[in-house]
Amino acid sequence: TAGNDKLDYLTMKEAMEGDLLIIEEVSSGGSVPELRAVNKSEKPVLLLDGEEIIGAKQNRILNTSVLLPENSSVEINVSCTEQGRWSYRTEHFQDSNEVITKDVRAMKMSSVSANLSMGAGFYSDQGEVWDEIASKQESANVYSDTHAMKDVYEAKKNELNDYLEQFPIQKDQAGLLVFIDGKAAGMDMVSLQKAYKIYHGKMVRSYAMEASLSRRPANKPVSAETANGFISHLENCSEHKHKSIGLGWDFRYEGTNIVGSALVYNDTVVHTAFFSLGNERTDEMRGFRQRRNYRR
Repeated sequence: TAGNDKLDYLTMKEAMEGDLLIIEEVSSGGSVPELRAVNKSEKPVLLLDGEEIIGAKQNRILNTSVLLPENSSVEINVSCTEQGRWSYRTEHFQDSNEVITKDVRAMKMSSVSANLSMGAGFYSDQGEVWDEIASKQESANVYSDTHAMKDVYEAKKNELNDYLEQFPIQKDQAGLLVFIDGKAAGMDMVSLQKAYKIYHGKMVRSYAMEASLSRRPANKPVSAETANGFISHLENCSEHKHKSIGLGWDFRYEGTNIVGSALVYNDTVVHTAFFSLGNERTDEMRGFRQRRNYRR
């Protein structure tokens, strides 16, 4: 159901379409893990964990959710989603209209949380991100000169749109809890229903890509008991609080095979996400790294 509507903000898509948000390299030389976000709006702008932006010198994804203050310039932490390019394609970044897949987000969230616990900031393990993306490309049999994750989404566009038709947004929906092969994969919730309406397509395609590329069997039934079991596990997670890059606080959660985060500002949970960490994925990545090392 819809969340707290007392805190108003724009999504990245809204702000970019209104020429109210510029995301650019921090300098002409650029820096892979940092970008500059300039909010020219009179409202805060929400940048969502895992949201992809394309252009400039290299496509990137957000390392964590950030609520940019109104009329501000903020350096944000990001991860690269392509490897074979380090040259300007556009001056500023554009919205790719995608959120990276659940497994990439989960792995990235784990490494960012580990770095935060050591006082090292909102940085990810870039090598692991590239490995995950390369594994997705291998599973999809999609290859390109720049090894961009965006190319996989383009290749699977029709299939992902079919998923979207099967899961249209519901009245007052402000989030989703997703099951793949009968097991909880992850959940996302935002505080504004009108914001979620903009994110819905991105979210469905993100989880649908995960399901599409999974080598595991599909179509196992999901019960209310299974859903409640996942939610109950969240209550047993440890919690750590960090100052956000933008407005509010960034909370980190860890549990048995679960990782999560929440962006909280003025007692409003602006965005929260939790992901399951399955052993199946660990086995798949181990096999992929062995194949990659053999090819080298």
